[in-house]
Amino acid sequence: MSTVGVLLVDDHAVVREGYRLLLERAGDIHVVGEAADAASAVAQYTALRPHVVVMDIALPGVSGIDALREIRGASPDARVLMFSMYEDVIFAQRALKAGAQGYVTKASAPATLVEAVRTVAAGRMYLTPSIAQDLAVRSLSPEPPRGDELSAREFEVLRLLVQGVSVRDIATRLGLTTKTVANLQSLIRQKLGAETAVQLLNAAARLGIER
Repeated sequence: MSTVGVLLVDDHAVVREGYRLLLERAGDIHVVGEAADAASAVAQYTALRPHVVVMDIALPGVSGIDALREIRGASPDARVLMFSMYEDVIFAQRALKAGAQGYVTKASAPATLVEAVRTVAAGRMYLTPSIAQDLAVRSLSPEPPRGDELSAREFEVLRLLVQGVSVRDIATRLGLTTKTVANLQSLIRQKLGAETAVQLLNAAARLGIER
């Protein structure tokens, strides 16, 4: 493969431009398209058939993991690299379970993203070293924390709640209404059996989501 075609999916235009410059500076990578939300990502993938999709988890409305599932459901051979601000290993686990070929945190060195794209394009898995280590440690646990009952969006909301972000601010960040976030908060509490804030923090900690 002489040139790797990449579809960038992130809801911030300035961020996408930065990634485009970073990737194309490598010489063997070309950004063939961009998308700001899940629906556009799926449509762009169908139209462009890029070698690799570089996608954020925190998209407005439908999450990146849900978009990943839709893309992989329609095209099982699609290669998707999740590039996320979330450093909690539970998000990487869920992305890999949904079919991602890699997971890179935005805290990684710029060269890491280039290496990850090349690796995934070649058909191999790529994980940020810290994530790979955490996954290895977690795999040794006799009773690994679960949380399959929570959707990808509910995980995002839970993480922000644990950080002390208000319902209104969560709605703004995720492109949702405050009512939707409030409903998600109620569902999360119900699913985790958490009636108080302390119980919610404890439940989140068991899932690997901490302040």
